[in-house]
Amino acid sequence: MTRSAVKQIPVLPSERPRAREVSMAIIAAWILIILGLGHAVVGIVTFKKPLVEAVSAGFVGQFVGHRDRHAAFWFMIFGPLLVMGGHLAIYAVNTADARLLRIIGFYLLVIAAVGCLALPKSPFWAGLVSSAVLICAGYGWLR
Repeated sequence: MTRSAVKQIPVLPSERPRAREVSMAIIAAWILIILGLGHAVVGIVTFKKPLVEAVSAGFVGQFVGHRDRHAAFWFMIFGPLLVMGGHLAIYAVNTADARLLRIIGFYLLVIAAVGCLALPKSPFWAGLVSSAVLICAGYGWLR
């Protein structure tokens, strides 16, 4: 296959053996991790009573039929998902996987856009900015 026939994929910032370049994509990924950890802390503080009640009642099936417990569950489960997305984005940057970075960015874009529309005064705006950075980095428009 000739060199011109190979599709050129945008390259992410490469790792140097000793000095590692901090890219905007890494910063955006860390923002996701921080948002996820913040979600857990805020969730524990905000939903302490319903969470304790659910655990005291045996946890399994204890979030059904209780609006406060239901809200607590969904709020708390979103934290680890944000952390996972951040870790995947860091992996994508470190392995120069532009396609994975774009996929993460587009999923985050949809989630953050819906969140911004539903809850305008919320941290979803940070997700919106992070999604734009991840998408742009995935296309090679940003380092």
